[in-house]
Order: sequence, then structure tokens, then C-alpha cells
Amino acid sequence: MRSLRLILSNPRYFGPAWAFASLNILFGTWAIYIPTVKEDLGIDKATLGIALFFLSFGVFTVFPVASRIINRLGVGKATWLGIILLCISAIFPLMTTNFTTLAIALFFFGSANGFLDISMNTLVTEIEKEDKQNFMSASHGFFSLGGVIAGLGSFLILTFDNRMLHMGIAIALVFGINFLFHKRYKHIIAAPIEKEPFSFRNFKPLLLLGVVSFVIMGSEGAIVDWSGLFLKEVTLAPEAIWGAGFLGFQIMMTLGRFLGDAISARIGSVKIVALGSTIAILGYVLVLVSNTYMAIAGFALTGLGFSVIIPELFRIGGNVKGVESSQGVAFIAGTGYSGFLIGPVILGFLAEQFSLNTSFMVLLGGVIVVLATSLLLKRNSKIKTGG
Repeated sequence: MRSLRLILSNPRYFGPAWAFASLNILFGTWAIYIPTVKEDLGIDKATLGIALFFLSFGVFTVFPVASRIINRLGVGKATWLGIILLCISAIFPLMTTNFTTLAIALFFFGSANGFLDISMNTLVTEIEKEDKQNFMSASHGFFSLGGVIAGLGSFLILTFDNRMLHMGIAIALVFGINFLFHKRYKHIIAAPIEKEPFSFRNFKPLLLLGVVSFVIMGSEGAIVDWSGLFLKEVTLAPEAIWGAGFLGFQIMMTLGRFLGDAISARIGSVKIVALGSTIAILGYVLVLVSNTYMAIAGFALTGLGFSVIIPELFRIGGNVKGVESSQGVAFIAGTGYSGFLIGPVILGFLAEQFSLNTSFMVLLGGVIVVLATSLLLKRNSKIKTGG
């Protein structure tokens, strides 16, 4: 919890951490109103799915150019720009009157999400290098906290009965606090590195990190989408606890992220990826026992294991020798987001053709691959292992 105390006691660290919370507050507030928007526009689930694709398309569109913009502006100014763009674009999906305007609004909202995601992770990476302080994992904990804040905000639906007012309050909260703290990081630029000509030797560690990011984010997306159905259909859990697996996963994910920095500082980035994947493997084994309460415990344990991996990947990716931090972070974000989107679809196909048990066996296999990959990372001279 040392990194959490650091964030709460020092504006230099609280500012970037609040950027993480901001992203999930506004995205979560939008997500609350997805059913309402669908009903108001009179579109079916398939059409809504196409519209949501444009949100993802916006994220992917910005990935190739984000590092160039960040390097040109400076990572501090880029993060502040990302906050502004996010606050501007968050309101438009709730103002749309037809499918076309919804798709366009979601594209720009997704682009702002993607740009802020890369810039804020790069910012934390640079501050960590400059200050010799670890707070990446706790910053991702603030991202999870932002989702909790957005969830609590759902109680405002009945109070206001006005989605524009609800989003306006969320934007005011996000922008106001960021405005107070952005001057603490706005001046920060990425530390110059000794760039090397492109070679597979430079690309190899990023490729390994990308595999881990794809698998872990894909697994996260699968648990979000499928844990309730697993409890319902495989373990035959009563309806009252169908959501318990997801809840346990999220609680342990948040807790683990607030504890992760101290563990990382002690054992190093690569070892904590190995530790997290080992814990997740144990979690999946419990899930596959197919007993309701063991499965719930398994989902919670998996959340604890996953909690420290993605923040650590951003930390490692921002410190690969010969690669600019923004490029490393952008690559990790791109592969991870691909997994988050594609993973649940692949798992759904496997569940339909075979069974949910088969799907979760594949997830277990993926995390075993992550554990093996962490051993390769340990041996790579381009990777800063820490510890």
C-alpha cells in the first residue's frame, strides 16, 4: 500500500493516477446508458454491436500515431490533451439521434480513450524512471476505482432522470480535478534514449510482451462476459450468486493493484508477471473443478493474479532498451486491447461448438503460455527485470 499512500500524499503522483480513474469514470458512465440509447434509437442488438465496433475502431486508429504525437507534444501535455479530448467526446454518444451519428460519436470517443490510455501509461513510466518510485500498479488500481465510482453513479439515474445532466456532472468531476493537478505533470517529457536501428532483436521483447498482453486482456474480457454463465450452466449456481464470480474477480483485481508496486519493487517486473500467472493458473484450476463456491474463489484468485500483470507489462514495455517509451506502451496497449475484444468472441465460439468447460481450459492453457513467456523475458537482455 506504500504506492497508494504516495499517490494520496503527493500531487505529483495523484495527478497521473486521477487520469487513470478519469478514463473509467467517463467510459463507465457511458456504458450505464447503452441500453437506454439502444431503446431510444430503436436499434437491435446486432446494429448496436456494429456501433460499438466503431468505438473499438477509434481506439485502434489512434494507436499507430499516438507515440508520434506524444513525443512531439511531450508526454505531460499529451496526457492533459487526452483528458480534454475525452471530456469533450464523452457527451456526444448520449446526444445522438440515429445509428450514423452514434457510430461517428463512438469513433471519436474511442479515439480519445485510446490516446489517453497510451499517454497516461507513458507518463507514469517516465515519472517512475525519473523519481525511482513505483506507482504504475496503483495507478491501474485507480482505473478500477474509476469503474467503481461510475457504478455508484448509476444510482443517480433515478435522481436526475436526465442522462445529459448525469454525464455533465461526471465530466465536471473529471475535468475539475484534472485541471487542479495537471500543472504537476504537464511539463514532463520522455527521457531521451539511445535509439537503435530497427531489428528483430529489438522487436522480439515487445513481441513477447504483446503475447502476454493479448492473453491476459483476452482472459479478462472472457471472465467479464462468461463468468456468470459459467456459474449458471456449469456449476448450476442459484440465480442470486451468478454475479459473485465477476464481483470477486473485480474486488481482488483492485486490491492486488494497490499492493502490486511494493511487490514489484522487491522481486522485479518479470518475476511478478510469473507470480501473477502462477496465481491465475491456480485460480483457473479451482474454476474447472466446477463446484460453485470453488469456482467463485477461483475467479477471485484469477483476478488477484491478473491484477499485477498488465500494469507490469506497461512498466516493462516503457523500459525496453532502444525503444521509445511511448512506442512500447502503444504496442502493449494495442495487443492487449485486441485480446480484450477478440478473446471473448473466440471463447464464445468454443463454448458454442464444445462447452464452457472447454473455453476455460483454453484460458488455462493461455496463462500457462504466459508463465512460460515470462521465463523467456527473464533471459532477454533488452528487458529491465528489476528486483
